[in-house]
Amino acid sequence: MRQTQDKARNLTMMMDEYELTMANAYFNDPTIDNNTKVSFDVFYRVNPDGGGFAIFAGLQQIKDYLLNMHFDDEDIEYLRSVGHFTEDFLAYLKDFKFTGDVDAFPEGTIMYPNEPIITVTAPIIQAQLVETEILAQVNHQSLIATKASRIVRAAAGRAVSDFGARRAHNNDAAIYGARAAYIGGASGTATVSAGQYFDIPIGGTMAHSYVMYFTSDDNDYRKSELEAFRSFAKSYPNNCILLVDTYNVLKSGVPNAIKVFQEMKNAGILSKSYGIRIDSGDLAYLTKKSRQLLDKAGFVDAKIIVSNSLDEYTITSILQQGGQVNSFGVGERLITAKSEPVFGAVYKLCAVTDAATGEVIPKIKISETVEKITNPGLKDVYRIKDETGRAVADLIAIKGERVDMSAKGGYKFVDPEQPWKSTHIFEGCTAELLQQPLIRGGSAVSDDEPIQTIRDRVQQQLDTSVWPEEQRFENPHRHYLDMTPAYYNMKMDLLRKEDR
Repeated sequence: MRQTQDKARNLTMMMDEYELTMANAYFNDPTIDNNTKVSFDVFYRVNPDGGGFAIFAGLQQIKDYLLNMHFDDEDIEYLRSVGHFTEDFLAYLKDFKFTGDVDAFPEGTIMYPNEPIITVTAPIIQAQLVETEILAQVNHQSLIATKASRIVRAAAGRAVSDFGARRAHNNDAAIYGARAAYIGGASGTATVSAGQYFDIPIGGTMAHSYVMYFTSDDNDYRKSELEAFRSFAKSYPNNCILLVDTYNVLKSGVPNAIKVFQEMKNAGILSKSYGIRIDSGDLAYLTKKSRQLLDKAGFVDAKIIVSNSLDEYTITSILQQGGQVNSFGVGERLITAKSEPVFGAVYKLCAVTDAATGEVIPKIKISETVEKITNPGLKDVYRIKDETGRAVADLIAIKGERVDMSAKGGYKFVDPEQPWKSTHIFEGCTAELLQQPLIRGGSAVSDDEPIQTIRDRVQQQLDTSVWPEEQRFENPHRHYLDMTPAYYNMKMDLLRKEDR
C-alpha cells in the first residue's frame, strides 16, 4: 500500500478535551482500576439524504491512527501548560500505547442505522481517548462515499470524477474526500495528492484561464480561443479535452474544437481520447446541440464532459431531458455532501468487563428520546440473505450466540418495532457475520486492503445484495434491523430495571 498522508503526522492529539479530562479523572480515582476493559460501539442513527443505506469508509485511517498513537514531548508540555492534568497522569501519557481490541465491518460494507460498525474494547482510558479521531474519520469518509454512490448511480453508467478539492473544507477534506468518493464509485479524482497517497486514477482538462491567456492581433476571442485549443492539442494529442464555454459554446467553443479535431485528423493524429467539456449554461440543451455539431462533423466518438454544481438530482434531470453526456466532473456538492453535510455517527459505551470475575456487564443509555436509547452489550451483527443473495434484514445477537439459519422451520427473530408479533421467521436464509477482527492487543491482525478491493466490495453489494428498492433516492425501502429473542429480552430486562 502506498504511503498515506496521516503516517507523516502524529494525530494522537486529535481529540476533544473532555476525553482527556475524563481520562485524568479515571486515572486519579483510587476506586477505579484503570486496567478495567470497556467496550464502545460506533453506529449512526439516520441515513444521509433520506437514503436507504450508507457506505462505511475511513477504516484504514482509523487503523493507522490506533497503531501509531503516542504523545510526543511537545504534546506533554502543551498539556502541562493547560493546567488541567496531574503530573502522574502526564507521565502515564508519555508512555501511552493503544493495547486494545477492535472489531469492524470490512471497509466498503453497506451499513444501516443503529448497528455497531466498529466495536472498541480496551482499558477505560485508552477506549476514551480514541473517540474523536474514530468518529471524525467515519463521519467524514462515510458521508462522502455515500454521496458519491448516489451521484454515480444517477449517472447511470457514465463516469463520475471528483473535481472538488478547491471547494472542500480544507486540504484533508479534499484528500480523504477523494478517497471516499472513489470507494463510493467515482472513477477518479482531479486531486493529485489523493492519487499519490491512495493510488486513485487522476485526470484533468484545462481551465478558462488557459483559453483566456491567448490573444489575437485584432482581439477576436474566436481566433484566440482557437489558438489556445491548438496549443493544448499539441501537448496532449491523446487526451485532448477542450473547455468550450469560455466565450460562447455553440458559436465559438464547439466550432473551434471541431477545427482542431479536424486538423489533428488531417495530420494523421488519431487521438485515444478527445472531446469537449462544458462548465456552465443549460447543460442538457448545450450537450444535445454540441453532440449534433460533433456528429455532423464526423466526430461521433468525441466525448462530452460536463461540470458545474452537479449532484444526483441535477444529473438525473440532465439525463431525463436527453442530455448527451459521456462523463461528469462533480465538485462542491460531492466533496462537501452539500445536501446533507453531517453524518452523525456516535461512540457509545455498551459494556464493562469486571476485572475480577471477567463478567461482561451490558450498559445501556436511556433517553426520553426513544431513538437515542442504545443497544447494550457485546454483540454480533449478521446480514441475513435469502436464496437469491439479497439482504432481507440485519440481525443483532448476543456476542457468541449461536445463530443457526438451517434450523427446521426457520429461524425465529424479533422485530423490535413490532415485538408483539410472533410470526417473524427467516426461512431458507443464510447469515453473514459482519464484524471482523481488526486489532488484537494493540497489533493489527488483518492486512491493509487495496482501495480497489474496497471499491469493488461496494459495487458487488449494490449489484447482488442490496435491493433496487433500497437504492431509490425518494422513499427507499427500509432495511430491517432485527434481534434474536435472547438479545431482545436482555435489552428489555435492562430497560425494565431502569424503570423500577
